[in-house]
Amino acid sequence: MLETGSKVGTAADGNGGVYSALKTSGQLQDMKKRGVKYVHCFSVDNAIAKVADPIFVGYCISRGSDVGNKVVWKSEPGEKVGIIGKRGGKSAVIEYSEMRPEDSAKRDTSGKLVYGAGNICNHFYTVDFLKQVTDDSLIYHVARKKIKQPSADGKTAVTPTANTGIKLECFIFDCFGMATQMAVLEGPRDEEFSPVKNAPGSAKDSPDSARAMLTAQSKKWLEAAGFKFVGKPDATWQCEVGPFVSYRGEGLASLQKDLGETIDCGSSAVRIDSLTVGGSAKKF
Repeated sequence: MLETGSKVGTAADGNGGVYSALKTSGQLQDMKKRGVKYVHCFSVDNAIAKVADPIFVGYCISRGSDVGNKVVWKSEPGEKVGIIGKRGGKSAVIEYSEMRPEDSAKRDTSGKLVYGAGNICNHFYTVDFLKQVTDDSLIYHVARKKIKQPSADGKTAVTPTANTGIKLECFIFDCFGMATQMAVLEGPRDEEFSPVKNAPGSAKDSPDSARAMLTAQSKKWLEAAGFKFVGKPDATWQCEVGPFVSYRGEGLASLQKDLGETIDCGSSAVRIDSLTVGGSAKKF
């Protein structure tokens, strides 16, 4: 398949390519050399992901797990996330496109989705397990895409407006079935998952909705620590507690002696960051 009249089209191999990349880059060998035992991996488009979450990592280690997966429950049957389940008796992520609508919509007696443990690409591994994963351990998934094609004169590439072909991709979760022991931990959605999948201005899963979730989380932490918010923010107002100040809302009450108890949310955006000036917490 040509991208232009003189260039063969290529595509990324999916996030499942991380396993061979760890080996060919020497990173896996370097981890072993430095005595690293565990790895935490998460999706880059999740603005409120907790890096190396000690609760999640500790849970996986306590269960002696090779692999761990953090999930949040799906918001509605049609949400475009895969779910964690079993395939052929082995742990697997079943993509939303691989499920029948009637199965996706099933609910238990309390009204909760039966198949709702949504995969958010937040994983734990032992380094020993990563050594076992090869390209042969993975499978190909069909991804229908807008594939670039040559212009009429063959000099440039043209991106079509509709899907025109199929790409075969491997996914990072394809190796879950290899695990001897797999841990799954459910987290609260408003503290774990703010995906950016759509363009700015979209109603959900956009940069705008991710910023709003980050603001809501920081505001909740500060209110729990005794801060009071005054003023009426506009739709673009933001508030962020920097990760060097607090990991999940702890220790914020001590900042009141420097910042005062009141935060004006009717003015400019607020960021509380311990690295701003001489190691002291400041807001701006």
